Amino acid sequence: MKLKRLPSMKEKKRYLLFRLHSDLPVAYDDMKGAALNSILNWAGEKGFSVSNARMIRNLWDGKRQKGCLSCTPKSVDDIKMALALVHQIGDSKVIFQVTRVSGTIKSGNVKAG
Repeated sequence: MKLKRLPSMKEKKRYLLFRLHSDLPVAYDDMKGAALNSILNWAGEKGFSVSNARMIRNLWDGKRQKGCLSCTPKSVDDIKMALALVHQIGDSKVIFQVTRVSGTIKSGNVKAG
């Protein structure tokens, strides 16, 4: 029998919706690696684990270069700063623009790509 967690014991989440501006299209795996590596460098190992940062793969839109990242509410500012520090992925120069921070995926008006 599996024990259920009470809703009050679950961690809250925030969803950061972002757009990636670049000259060339960027693959999901390259974008994910650069973003998570930047978060690790900015926040450190403890901050990275506390932030519980995760890229949501099925919300990545390769054509429009839009995506979604989930984290804890206390670490939203650290995640935004870490994404702002990414300037290059591979050979292309990039800019991460966080367009919205939402409490739910549905209210973020994200459509799977």
